[in-house]
Amino acid sequence: MKYKYLYGPVPSRRLGFSLGVDLVPFKTCSLDCVYCQLGRTTNLTIDRKEYSPTAEIIDELNQYLKSSPSLDFITFSGSGEPTLHSRLGEMIGLVKENYPQYKVAVLTNGTLFCRGEVREEVKRADLLVPSLDAVSEPVFKRLNGPHHGLNLEEIISGLIQLRSEFEGEIWLEVFIVPNLNDSETELQVLKEAIERINPDKVQLNTLDRPGAESWVVAARKERLEKIASYLPRAEVIAKFPSEKRTGAYSKDIEASIVSTLKRRPCTASDLSRILNLHPNEVNKYLHALLEEEKVKLEEGERGLFFRVG
Repeated sequence: MKYKYLYGPVPSRRLGFSLGVDLVPFKTCSLDCVYCQLGRTTNLTIDRKEYSPTAEIIDELNQYLKSSPSLDFITFSGSGEPTLHSRLGEMIGLVKENYPQYKVAVLTNGTLFCRGEVREEVKRADLLVPSLDAVSEPVFKRLNGPHHGLNLEEIISGLIQLRSEFEGEIWLEVFIVPNLNDSETELQVLKEAIERINPDKVQLNTLDRPGAESWVVAARKERLEKIASYLPRAEVIAKFPSEKRTGAYSKDIEASIVSTLKRRPCTASDLSRILNLHPNEVNKYLHALLEEEKVKLEEGERGLFFRVG
Protein backbone atom coordinates (compact mmCIF):
# COMPACT_ATOMS: atom_id res chain seq x y z
CA MET A 1 0.00 0.00 0.00
CA LYS A 2 1.30 3.46 -0.94
CA TYR A 3 0.98 5.83 1.99
CA LYS A 4 0.25 9.51 1.62
CA TYR A 5 0.58 10.62 5.23
CA LEU A 6 2.98 8.05 6.70
CA TYR A 7 6.69 7.89 5.97
CA GLY A 8 9.60 5.77 7.10
CA PRO A 9 10.32 4.16 9.43
CA VAL A 10 12.96 6.88 9.55
CA PRO A 11 16.14 6.13 11.52
CA SER A 12 16.25 8.97 14.02
CA ARG A 13 19.21 10.14 16.05
CA ARG A 14 16.95 10.44 19.07
CA LEU A 15 14.02 8.10 18.61
CA GLY A 16 15.46 4.98 17.00
CA PHE A 17 13.15 3.60 14.31
CA SER A 18 10.32 6.09 14.08
CA LEU A 19 7.22 5.92 11.90
CA GLY A 20 6.50 9.47 10.78
CA VAL A 21 2.97 10.83 10.53
CA ASP A 22 2.65 14.00 8.45
CA LEU A 23 -0.44 16.02 9.32
CA VAL A 24 -0.13 19.23 7.29
CA PRO A 25 0.72 20.11 3.69
CA PHE A 26 4.36 20.69 2.77
CA LYS A 27 5.90 23.69 4.55
CA THR A 28 2.78 24.77 6.39
CA CYS A 29 4.29 26.19 9.54
CA SER A 30 4.18 29.02 12.07
CA LEU A 31 7.92 29.63 11.61
CA ASP A 32 10.23 30.13 8.62
CA CYS A 33 13.53 28.92 10.06
CA VAL A 34 16.72 29.67 8.15
CA TYR A 35 18.09 26.19 8.88
CA CYS A 36 15.08 24.09 7.85
CA GLN A 37 16.17 21.15 5.70
CA LEU A 38 12.87 21.30 3.80
CA GLY A 39 13.42 24.86 2.58
CA ARG A 40 11.50 28.08 3.13
CA THR A 41 7.98 28.07 4.53
CA THR A 42 5.40 28.54 1.80
CA ASN A 43 2.35 28.80 4.08
CA LEU A 44 3.29 30.83 7.18
CA THR A 45 0.29 30.54 9.48
CA ILE A 46 -0.92 30.14 13.06
CA ASP A 47 -4.44 29.07 12.04
CA ARG A 48 -5.38 25.63 13.35
CA LYS A 49 -7.68 23.51 11.21
CA GLU A 50 -8.01 20.06 9.70
CA TYR A 51 -5.35 20.51 7.04
CA SER A 52 -5.40 16.85 6.01
CA PRO A 53 -8.38 14.46 6.30
CA THR A 54 -8.19 12.86 9.73
CA ALA A 55 -10.16 9.80 8.60
CA GLU A 56 -7.63 9.07 5.85
CA ILE A 57 -4.68 9.46 8.23
CA ILE A 58 -6.32 7.11 10.74
CA ASP A 59 -7.02 4.58 7.98
CA GLU A 60 -3.36 4.61 6.97
CA LEU A 61 -2.26 4.17 10.58
CA ASN A 62 -4.58 1.20 11.03
CA GLN A 63 -3.38 -0.38 7.78
CA TYR A 64 0.27 0.01 8.73
CA LEU A 65 0.05 -0.96 12.40
CA LYS A 66 -2.18 -4.02 12.02
CA SER A 67 0.90 -6.12 11.20
CA SER A 68 2.58 -5.06 14.48
CA PRO A 69 5.76 -3.66 12.89
CA SER A 70 8.88 -3.22 14.99
CA LEU A 71 8.99 0.48 15.90
CA ASP A 72 10.46 2.55 18.69
CA PHE A 73 8.11 5.52 18.23
CA ILE A 74 5.18 6.77 16.21
CA THR A 75 6.12 10.37 15.64
CA PHE A 76 3.82 13.21 14.64
CA SER A 77 6.11 15.51 12.71
CA GLY A 78 6.67 15.73 8.97
CA SER A 79 6.92 18.61 6.53
CA GLY A 80 5.22 21.28 8.65
CA GLU A 81 4.08 22.07 12.20
CA PRO A 82 1.92 19.18 13.50
CA THR A 83 0.14 21.17 16.24
CA LEU A 84 -1.51 23.24 13.50
CA HIS A 85 -3.73 20.22 12.80
CA SER A 86 -6.88 20.71 14.87
CA ARG A 87 -7.48 16.98 15.41
CA LEU A 88 -3.99 15.99 16.53
CA GLY A 89 -5.31 14.84 19.90
CA GLU A 90 -7.74 12.44 18.28
CA MET A 91 -4.95 10.71 16.38
CA ILE A 92 -2.69 10.47 19.42
CA GLY A 93 -5.62 8.94 21.30
CA LEU A 94 -6.18 6.37 18.55
CA VAL A 95 -2.61 5.10 18.86
CA LYS A 96 -2.62 5.02 22.67
CA GLU A 97 -5.98 3.21 22.86
CA ASN A 98 -5.57 0.70 20.02
CA TYR A 99 -1.80 0.23 19.85
CA PRO A 100 -0.55 0.73 23.42
CA GLN A 101 2.69 -1.12 22.66
CA TYR A 102 3.96 1.94 20.80
CA LYS A 103 5.28 5.17 22.27
CA VAL A 104 4.07 8.44 20.75
CA ALA A 105 6.27 11.47 20.17
CA VAL A 106 5.41 14.92 18.85
CA LEU A 107 8.18 16.95 17.21
CA THR A 108 7.06 20.57 17.30
CA ASN A 109 8.42 24.08 17.07
CA GLY A 110 6.66 24.77 20.37
CA THR A 111 5.00 28.00 19.30
CA LEU A 112 1.37 27.06 20.01
CA PHE A 113 1.51 25.69 23.56
CA CYS A 114 0.34 29.07 24.81
CA ARG A 115 -3.09 27.78 23.71
CA GLY A 116 -4.80 25.56 26.25
CA GLU A 117 -6.44 23.34 23.62
CA VAL A 118 -3.05 22.47 22.13
CA ARG A 119 -1.64 21.47 25.51
CA GLU A 120 -4.76 19.36 26.07
CA GLU A 121 -4.41 17.56 22.74
CA VAL A 122 -0.83 16.40 23.34
CA LYS A 123 -1.30 15.28 26.94
CA ARG A 124 -1.47 11.56 26.04
CA ALA A 125 1.81 11.55 24.14
CA ASP A 126 4.83 9.94 25.77
CA LEU A 127 7.36 12.46 24.56
CA LEU A 128 7.26 16.06 23.36
CA VAL A 129 10.24 17.58 21.57
CA PRO A 130 9.59 21.33 21.26
CA SER A 131 12.16 23.82 19.99
CA LEU A 132 13.43 27.05 21.46
CA ASP A 133 16.36 28.52 19.55
CA ALA A 134 16.32 32.12 20.68
CA VAL A 135 15.01 34.18 23.58
CA SER A 136 15.84 37.69 22.40
CA GLU A 137 13.40 39.17 19.90
CA PRO A 138 15.90 40.24 17.17
CA VAL A 139 17.59 36.83 17.04
CA PHE A 140 14.24 35.02 17.18
CA LYS A 141 12.99 36.96 14.17
CA ARG A 142 16.14 36.48 12.11
CA LEU A 143 16.65 32.83 13.00
CA ASN A 144 13.08 31.54 13.11
CA GLY A 145 11.11 33.96 10.89
CA PRO A 146 7.96 33.81 13.05
CA HIS A 147 4.42 34.57 11.95
CA HIS A 148 3.54 38.15 12.92
CA GLY A 149 0.89 36.86 15.32
CA LEU A 150 3.40 35.08 17.56
CA ASN A 151 4.75 36.60 20.76
CA LEU A 152 8.05 35.25 22.08
CA GLU A 153 7.26 35.67 25.77
CA GLU A 154 3.89 33.97 25.24
CA ILE A 155 5.69 31.06 23.56
CA ILE A 156 8.02 30.69 26.54
CA SER A 157 5.10 31.01 28.98
CA GLY A 158 3.27 28.30 27.02
CA LEU A 159 6.24 25.95 27.40
CA ILE A 160 6.36 26.66 31.14
CA GLN A 161 2.64 25.90 31.43
CA LEU A 162 3.10 22.75 29.34
CA ARG A 163 5.72 21.47 31.77
CA SER A 164 3.33 21.94 34.70
CA GLU A 165 0.56 19.96 32.96
CA PHE A 166 2.32 17.30 30.86
CA GLU A 167 3.16 14.02 32.59
CA GLY A 168 5.48 12.61 29.92
CA GLU A 169 8.99 13.69 29.03
CA ILE A 170 9.90 17.00 27.39
CA TRP A 171 13.16 17.25 25.47
CA LEU A 172 13.79 20.85 24.51
CA GLU A 173 15.73 21.18 21.26
CA VAL A 174 18.00 24.16 20.63
CA PHE A 175 19.38 24.55 17.13
CA ILE A 176 22.70 26.39 17.20
CA VAL A 177 23.60 28.64 14.26
CA PRO A 178 27.11 30.07 14.65
CA ASN A 179 27.32 33.86 15.01
CA LEU A 180 23.57 34.12 15.49
CA ASN A 181 22.38 32.48 18.71
CA ASP A 182 25.63 31.32 20.30
CA SER A 183 26.93 34.56 21.80
CA GLU A 184 27.47 34.89 25.54
CA THR A 185 24.51 37.26 25.81
CA GLU A 186 22.15 34.99 23.87
CA LEU A 187 23.19 31.90 25.80
CA GLN A 188 22.67 33.66 29.12
CA VAL A 189 19.03 34.58 28.38
CA LEU A 190 18.47 31.14 26.86
CA LYS A 191 19.76 29.53 30.04
CA GLU A 192 17.39 31.61 32.14
CA ALA A 193 14.44 30.60 29.94
CA ILE A 194 15.40 26.92 30.10
CA GLU A 195 15.51 27.08 33.89
CA ARG A 196 11.97 28.51 33.86
CA ILE A 197 10.71 25.84 31.45
CA ASN A 198 12.44 22.97 33.31
CA PRO A 199 12.53 20.32 30.53
CA ASP A 200 13.80 16.79 31.20
CA LYS A 201 16.57 17.31 28.66
CA VAL A 202 18.02 20.02 26.49
CA GLN A 203 19.32 18.74 23.17
CA LEU A 204 21.71 20.80 21.10
CA ASN A 205 21.44 20.40 17.35
CA THR A 206 23.17 21.99 14.39
CA LEU A 207 23.19 21.76 10.63
CA ASP A 208 23.89 18.35 9.11
CA ARG A 209 21.83 18.75 5.93
CA PRO A 210 21.49 21.82 3.69
CA GLY A 211 19.29 24.47 5.27
CA ALA A 212 16.83 26.96 3.81
CA GLU A 213 19.57 29.61 3.60
CA SER A 214 22.96 28.79 2.13
CA TRP A 215 24.84 30.97 4.65
CA VAL A 216 23.82 28.76 7.56
CA VAL A 217 26.73 26.55 8.63
CA ALA A 218 27.20 23.89 11.27
CA ALA A 219 28.58 24.64 14.70
CA ARG A 220 31.81 22.86 15.61
CA LYS A 221 31.60 19.88 17.92
CA GLU A 222 33.86 21.55 20.48
CA ARG A 223 31.64 24.64 20.53
CA LEU A 224 28.49 22.55 21.03
CA GLU A 225 30.11 20.67 23.87
CA LYS A 226 31.06 23.93 25.56
CA ILE A 227 27.50 25.24 25.20
CA ALA A 228 26.16 21.95 26.57
CA SER A 229 28.33 22.33 29.66
CA TYR A 230 26.82 25.77 30.24
CA LEU A 231 23.12 25.03 29.73
CA PRO A 232 21.17 22.95 32.29
CA ARG A 233 20.63 19.25 31.50
CA ALA A 234 22.03 19.78 28.01
CA GLU A 235 23.57 17.26 25.66
CA VAL A 236 24.84 17.31 22.11
CA ILE A 237 22.72 15.07 19.94
CA ALA A 238 24.97 12.28 18.71
CA LYS A 239 24.95 11.86 14.97
CA PHE A 240 22.94 8.82 13.95
CA PRO A 241 24.84 6.18 11.95
CA SER A 242 24.52 6.52 8.21
CA GLU A 243 21.04 5.61 6.98
CA LYS A 244 22.61 3.07 4.63
CA ARG A 245 23.42 0.86 7.62
CA THR A 246 19.78 0.39 8.48
CA GLY A 247 17.05 -1.74 6.98
CA ALA A 248 15.12 1.41 6.07
CA TYR A 249 17.51 2.30 3.24
CA SER A 250 16.47 1.17 -0.23
CA LYS A 251 19.01 0.85 -3.02
CA ASP A 252 16.20 1.18 -5.55
CA ILE A 253 15.20 4.58 -4.19
CA GLU A 254 18.80 5.71 -4.16
CA ALA A 255 19.20 4.60 -7.79
CA SER A 256 16.05 6.50 -8.78
CA ILE A 257 17.34 9.69 -7.17
CA VAL A 258 20.76 9.39 -8.79
CA SER A 259 19.21 8.60 -12.18
CA THR A 260 16.95 11.66 -11.94
CA LEU A 261 19.85 13.93 -10.96
CA LYS A 262 21.94 12.66 -13.86
CA ARG A 263 19.33 14.06 -16.21
CA ARG A 264 19.16 17.48 -14.54
CA PRO A 265 19.85 19.16 -11.17
CA CYS A 266 16.86 19.19 -8.81
CA THR A 267 15.88 20.63 -5.47
CA ALA A 268 14.76 18.26 -2.73
CA SER A 269 11.19 19.42 -3.41
CA ASP A 270 11.59 18.60 -7.12
CA LEU A 271 12.72 15.09 -6.29
CA SER A 272 9.87 14.60 -3.85
CA ARG A 273 7.36 15.55 -6.54
CA ILE A 274 9.00 13.65 -9.41
CA LEU A 275 9.54 10.41 -7.47
CA ASN A 276 6.38 10.64 -5.35
CA LEU A 277 8.39 10.36 -2.13
CA HIS A 278 7.84 12.15 1.17
CA PRO A 279 10.23 15.11 1.59
CA ASN A 280 11.73 13.54 4.72
CA GLU A 281 12.46 10.35 2.79
CA VAL A 282 14.17 12.33 0.02
CA ASN A 283 16.31 14.19 2.52
CA LYS A 284 17.40 10.94 4.14
CA TYR A 285 18.84 9.68 0.85
CA LEU A 286 20.32 13.02 -0.15
CA HIS A 287 22.13 13.18 3.18
CA ALA A 288 23.69 9.76 2.59
CA LEU A 289 24.60 10.64 -1.00
CA LEU A 290 26.24 13.88 0.10
CA GLU A 291 28.22 12.01 2.74
CA GLU A 292 29.61 9.70 0.07
CA GLU A 293 30.13 12.61 -2.34
CA LYS A 294 27.93 11.00 -4.97
CA VAL A 295 25.97 14.24 -5.32
CA LYS A 296 26.92 17.88 -4.98
CA LEU A 297 25.13 21.08 -4.02
CA GLU A 298 24.79 24.28 -5.98
CA GLU A 299 22.71 27.39 -5.38
CA GLY A 300 20.08 28.38 -7.92
CA GLU A 301 17.23 30.85 -8.25
CA ARG A 302 14.78 28.51 -6.51
CA GLY A 303 17.17 27.47 -3.72
CA LEU A 304 19.65 24.63 -3.29
CA PHE A 305 19.99 22.15 -6.15
CA PHE A 306 21.49 18.66 -6.06
CA ARG A 307 23.42 17.32 -9.03
CA VAL A 308 25.62 14.37 -9.96
CA GLY A 309 29.24 15.03 -10.88
